[in-house]
Amino acid sequence: MDPSDIDLAVDLGRQALWVAVKVAFAPLVIGLVVGVVISIFQAATQVQEQTLTFIPKMAAVVLTLFLLMPWLLGVLTDYTEEILRLWTEWR
Repeated sequence: MDPSDIDLAVDLGRQALWVAVKVAFAPLVIGLVVGVVISIFQAATQVQEQTLTFIPKMAAVVLTLFLLMPWLLGVLTDYTEEILRLWTEWR
């Protein structure tokens, strides 16, 4: 194993982490924002119902994933194509 193989492995790991951040960022932020808004509403009205927090957050995350699915699939497909291209060049 030469140094270029190690550099390639490190670069692929870095790209994998970046892809994971890009794919997870939007749903996590939407869930966070919806959760904070609902928590403020619950604190203001003193309504302490667990389903009031879970269902809107879940709906917002599912809607976000549904709306961003073409972009998410594009990011994952590009990364997969890059891995396969590098693998065929390496062999």
